[in-house]
Order: sequence, then structure tokens, then C-alpha cells
Amino acid sequence: MKQPLVLLPGLLCDAALWELQLDDLADIADFFVADLTEHETMQDMAASVLRDSPWREFAVAGLSMGGYVAQEIVRQAPQRVTKLALLDTRSRGELPEETERRRALMKLAQSGRDFTPVTNRMLPFLVHESRVKDAPLVKVIREMAERTGIEGYIRQQNAIIARPDYRPMLPSIACPTMVLCGRQDRLTPLENSEQMAAAIPDAKLVVVEECGHMSTLERPETVNRAMRNWLVD
Repeated sequence: MKQPLVLLPGLLCDAALWELQLDDLADIADFFVADLTEHETMQDMAASVLRDSPWREFAVAGLSMGGYVAQEIVRQAPQRVTKLALLDTRSRGELPEETERRRALMKLAQSGRDFTPVTNRMLPFLVHESRVKDAPLVKVIREMAERTGIEGYIRQQNAIIARPDYRPMLPSIACPTMVLCGRQDRLTPLENSEQMAAAIPDAKLVVVEECGHMSTLERPETVNRAMRNWLVD
């Protein structure tokens, strides 16, 4: 019997973020990739996933912003989550300097016709330094941003800015949990994942070497192996 698995994309991402997992893990999982572009709060994003999921109980994996939504899902309905995977994300709330940077990027996005200026500025923070000029990888990232659209991006950024601090909740998480992070993640540095893994009972920490923030796309073999172990364990 396959594991029901809800996948949650990050900021400016869609199902393409998980494409290499959808293919590799199809023998052990059935998938639902949530659309996180239509709501302006983490609470509403999580509620929409809980409403739209085809299953009552499911494993959930989220990367970056998707990790915030995954934690909110656990907060709202812990009894529905059988397994939890938090990839390249964190639990603490927003810092003022982070909000300032986000608002500058929002203004930049609203001033142009497309996301080229935003993605150009973000790429060094999204992927390992050796992958910044990796044309196929960069193409996937740019295309996801364009499909998300400026309005969806603004909604996502507002939700991220206003997100709760999930750290007080972490010790109460009772389902099997994997915390995964790229060693060179510059957006959500490894120390965040180490802190989450230490706070969640019996959580497993996976560190992906030579990898930045977009681990599912940068190092799919390593991520797929870790997710397979998490799902079948």
C-alpha cells in the first residue's frame, strides 16, 4: 500500500520543485502537490491543504515556505499528519531586517513585467555557488516564478512576513520527522535545521553536501534517498 504524501512548494515554486521526487518515489507514494499561491496567511494556506487533501491522514513534506505551512498544518491538525519532513526551512518567526529585504523584493517585482530582476537577485541565495550558471536548473526556477505570478508572489511574501513562531510547538510533534538541509543553504542556514531537529522528539537530521537552498532540484538523488527512508521507516 502506497503512502499518501502531501508536498508543499516554497516561495515562487510549484509542482516542478518536486518533479524529481514525484518520478522516483512513485512506487511507494501517492502524491498531492498543494497550490500555495492563493492565500495571504500561513493559517489559510494550511487550512486549504487540509480541506483539499484527498486523504484524511497523510505524510507531509514542505520546503522553505512549504515547511512553514507544514508546521502550521501540524499545529492545526496534528492527528492528520502521519509523518513530517521539513526541508531547507526554519521554525522561528520573521526578523525586521528580513521583512525589509522582502518588501524591497516585492517592490522590485511590482515595478517590472516579469520576475527576471527578482530571480537574478535571488539566484546566488537559492542554489549552491557551483550551480548559479547551471542553465537547466536556472530555467526550472525562472519558469516556476513566472507561473506563480506577481500577485501570487505578493500574497506568499505577506504570509511569510506574518508567520507565527513555531518553535514552542516543536517539542509536541509526535509523528516521525525528518529535517533536511543543504550544507551551503544561505537562505535558511543549517543551524536552523539543527535547532529544529534538536527540539522535535526523535527527529532525524539529514545534511545534503554541496547543496544550497533548492535541495530537491540540486541534489535529487540524495533527497530522494532520504525521503524514501523517511517514508518506509
